[in-house]
Amino acid sequence: MPKSFLLRLVFSVLALGLVAPATPSAQAQLLARPNWERSLVTIEVTFKLHDAFQPWNEPARAIRKHGVVIGPGEVLTTAQYLPTHTLVRLQKGGRGRWHDARVKWWDAQSNLALLETDDAAFWEGLVPATLARNVSRGPDFELVRWRDGNLETRRVEFGKFTVSEGALGFAPHVQLEVSTDLGGLGWTELIVRDGAIAGLTTYSSGRVCGALPAGFIRRVLDAQRAGAFEGLGYFDFTWQPGSNPYLLKALGLEGQPRGAVVHAPGREKDPARAPQPRDIILEVGGFPIDVEGDYLDPDYGHLMLENLANRAQFAGGRLPIKVWREGREVTLDYVVPRADFANERVPREMFAGPPQYLVAGGLVFQPLSQPFLRGWGEEWRKFAPFRLQFAQFERGRDERPSLVVLSGVLPDPINLGYQDAMMLIVDQVNGRRIATLADLAEALRAPAEGGVHRVEFMPGRSLQRLVLDAAGLEEATRRVVEFYGLPAAERL
Repeated sequence: MPKSFLLRLVFSVLALGLVAPATPSAQAQLLARPNWERSLVTIEVTFKLHDAFQPWNEPARAIRKHGVVIGPGEVLTTAQYLPTHTLVRLQKGGRGRWHDARVKWWDAQSNLALLETDDAAFWEGLVPATLARNVSRGPDFELVRWRDGNLETRRVEFGKFTVSEGALGFAPHVQLEVSTDLGGLGWTELIVRDGAIAGLTTYSSGRVCGALPAGFIRRVLDAQRAGAFEGLGYFDFTWQPGSNPYLLKALGLEGQPRGAVVHAPGREKDPARAPQPRDIILEVGGFPIDVEGDYLDPDYGHLMLENLANRAQFAGGRLPIKVWREGREVTLDYVVPRADFANERVPREMFAGPPQYLVAGGLVFQPLSQPFLRGWGEEWRKFAPFRLQFAQFERGRDERPSLVVLSGVLPDPINLGYQDAMMLIVDQVNGRRIATLADLAEALRAPAEGGVHRVEFMPGRSLQRLVLDAAGLEEATRRVVEFYGLPAAERL
């Protein structure tokens, strides 16, 4: 046997002897690491889009995002794209067979959803992941996602905790921001640390990626499973920072500047229960409020006071608010209102059913909503008609709870001369004030004097009113429906 071979054999044996004692420790570390391949799944959602200009059309689109197994028979994901879904499927391992699923529960304001499937084959080999109880500021996290059928794990930098509206709702709550150069994020990727989920991503913009923190997710799920989740709340009064010391002094507050100044009340008008204009908010739920309108959260650091609407309770919960009012401190017994799209004059979302519309003699009427305004594309705030956007914030002169817009005209002899009328907010029809399509349908059953239908619009454009022949309206509507291939003249 050659000498060189013997030497190599000896060195090999020595080498094995050197590494052998470390093997059990290395194996233990490997086993301790979470096996995300057995918890992270892919979700395919087919959903309906809102066609702003032809609301009778319901084009469908499919997207893929992630979900994570968190309990027996439960997959946690974000609620995005689920409110109008027609089909949901699950896939494990990043590739292979798809399994039909259904939505067990979803909530727009918290942007959370639970999925389930009866297909036993899907659950084989899957294990629940752990949601962290608290997420601290730094150090960095890892981001986990399926990419091209392979599990990708990349480091991301802690950014900050902030308070903002969710991707689907308008109730402000705590959010986790991380910084990364990765692209294509925001599809419910996992933000993890120390073997537990720290957050679920919901959006990305540039290098910033936002996520729902695990602590917030835990609180919502615990309440939902206990049957005690009444939805997220919000502060319906509006305020401004108390950073101007002269303003605080004018309101009678002496000493160290502090607090936020209320300038518009919410729905609750009782001054013993809710902040009123010129009140200075000093404390909310026992947390002092500084001149920036922030409080010091023991878990997340300095956050905007809006987060306190959901920190220790949800909608319907009672929250003591201490204010400075007319020279003295007053403690209010505030009941946190539920964040509900129906309470908005121009709803940010309309999930109750397919888009509503009413066609009368070729005139197309729709509820004014943000889904309608988003028909102008991603930069709708720049391109959608100013008058329609302004209606979202207009108050005082007209307190009707919702609005109807003439979105366009399908040409027909009955509407000759009005073909270019569009994007007009309806004020009255036949003398009746219009707030909903149901109001409009009722008004069209009672023509105005002279046998006509008189449609009047709110100020904003040259056309203030139009008149249609009442006797020929029903026949004209049937003609329009047939000629343009509409499924029906109305969907209320």
